Amino acid sequence: MDQEKRLYHNYDTNVQYIHDYLSVDKSFDLIHLDVEYAGKRMALFLIDGLVKDEILHYLMRFLAELEEGDLEKNTLEQLIKRYIPYVEIDVEKDLNKASNLILGGPTALVVEGLEKIIMIDARTYPVRAPEEPDLERVVRGSRDGFVETIIFNTALTRRKVRDRSLRMEYTSIGRRSKTDICICYLEDIADQKKVKLLKQHLDKIDTDGLPMAEKTIEEFLSGKTWNPYPTIRYTERPDTASEHLYEGHILVMIDGSPSVMITPATFWHHLQHAEEYRQKPFIGVYLRMVRFMAVFASIFLLPFYYLLSAEAGVLPDELAFIGPLEIGLVPLILQFLIAEVGIDVLRMAAIHTPSSLATALGLVSAIIIGQIAVEVGLFTNEVVLYIAVAVMGTFATPSYELSLANRVTRIILLIVTAIFGVKGFVIGFTLYVLYLAQLKTFYLGYFWPFIPFDAKAFINVLIRQPIPHDKSRPSFLNPQDPDR
Repeated sequence: MDQEKRLYHNYDTNVQYIHDYLSVDKSFDLIHLDVEYAGKRMALFLIDGLVKDEILHYLMRFLAELEEGDLEKNTLEQLIKRYIPYVEIDVEKDLNKASNLILGGPTALVVEGLEKIIMIDARTYPVRAPEEPDLERVVRGSRDGFVETIIFNTALTRRKVRDRSLRMEYTSIGRRSKTDICICYLEDIADQKKVKLLKQHLDKIDTDGLPMAEKTIEEFLSGKTWNPYPTIRYTERPDTASEHLYEGHILVMIDGSPSVMITPATFWHHLQHAEEYRQKPFIGVYLRMVRFMAVFASIFLLPFYYLLSAEAGVLPDELAFIGPLEIGLVPLILQFLIAEVGIDVLRMAAIHTPSSLATALGLVSAIIIGQIAVEVGLFTNEVVLYIAVAVMGTFATPSYELSLANRVTRIILLIVTAIFGVKGFVIGFTLYVLYLAQLKTFYLGYFWPFIPFDAKAFINVLIRQPIPHDKSRPSFLNPQDPDR
């Protein structure tokens, strides 16, 4: 952090300090403009492209109408309250802090004879219009989504939550990047201890910048660096973020990212989807059950199928049709591993493929890779079938981060089952449950309410409750107002 640097008593020294601190001569987009109004010298420092030109022209026109002597008394107060007709105006007495604020977009106005710098926040950012997020689409519901500009995101949240206790607290992270961060919560509901704990964690982050925005912060907050499972939920939907605020969660918004962090978040939060609440309760329960089965299949179907097919005597005669009719030229475990790697290659190829070529990629993967691989004996038909079911379960997982973690778990379980058989499958499943049970999300149980068990809360997790009957907030959040 830069040390505090109070303004000098000399105007020229202050202007030269900011000029040298920002190296204005070495960057074409850094503008230093010397002007004179009402007989006083003034200097404007701003970033070209991050300032609304029409606003500055409007303010400069007002200042140009001043006559010499108008600013003789109470200069600072007169400038702010009378001669600079703009809403977002502040003052700064620290030269280093004022210079760093300029890099974020505000304009600094240095006035001869003043002991403070006037900061005019007339910034504007290149921004796209809010649109429905690709990962959280719904059949019916709002089509707006968070964008890369933090002010837009706070406004979208305010629009959904018109509560006087909604708090938007600003901070910045990054020694060099000075990235804007907003901590958002409902003061009357959220546990203040958790809010304080989150602030302490954020204050301890010491890094040059946040090149990957929320993902960089997650690595500092999660604690266990090599844990594949996400302990923070992400959303790009304002309605989803607002609902979690009402439950007592705390949001973290990062400038430059459309993904809002929801803390704390258990394993089950990553299995919720807005579509379940956009339909009638009965349909919502059905959709949730189907989703749970799909996610369960994405983890355990392939290891269980391999166990039944490879272990002699495990598969009953009545279910013999489940096993492969033909073993094939390649061992079954290698078929699964090759298919797993192939699916990931196709997924990465789909991300980097232009939209106009996406159809061609689908034809290549379905016909050439899938059909021909079976015909030449690389895969059996059963392997292709069960891989497809597992992949569909992966895509049905609402949280992209959770789906990736489940995929890694599936591969590990598959390898352990292939090596140790029935014992490997049982031990692998047990260790999987125990691993999730010992994980923490801000010192709270990641597997709550299954471990530790809370019957009422667990029923709410499994069954999407009708809104009129859902009268309580999650107890693990320790909300100040437990009842809705």
